[in-house]
Amino acid sequence: MLFDVQQSLLRSGDNNPVELRIASDMVKRGMFAAPIIVIAGGLIWGRAGAFSAAFGLALVFFNFLLAASIVSWAARISTTLVMAVSMFGYFARLALMFAIVYPFRNEPWISRYSLGLTMLIAHLGLLIWEIRFVSISLAYPGLKPRQPRKN
Repeated sequence: MLFDVQQSLLRSGDNNPVELRIASDMVKRGMFAAPIIVIAGGLIWGRAGAFSAAFGLALVFFNFLLAASIVSWAARISTTLVMAVSMFGYFARLALMFAIVYPFRNEPWISRYSLGLTMLIAHLGLLIWEIRFVSISLAYPGLKPRQPRKN
């Protein structure tokens, strides 16, 4: 029943699916933290750390947007496909990220520690940060509506 309602909401001609709204919001929030992360990488590991942190953040943002795009595409087709692309898409995106990073592993502008920590902290940090802003209700699927500020 719940999946049928969600499917009807997603198939209702919404040009901005819930998944993409959430992923875009995560990227937007990540852009606030990006200068701090890049500067921290630069202070700890030098220029290579700063470049690696920026590269890692770009990969994390790409990963979130790709995951949302794949799931929103699958949601228009069937819930079974959503489950399949969620499970197998994770492994495919993990392999894609490995394939992107692997050729650069020995470049002088790469700090493996900075890249690895940035990707780990950014993935987990953005997911945890976004929990506060996601609404799990049929009234407002996706992001919670903003509350008016009290004076």
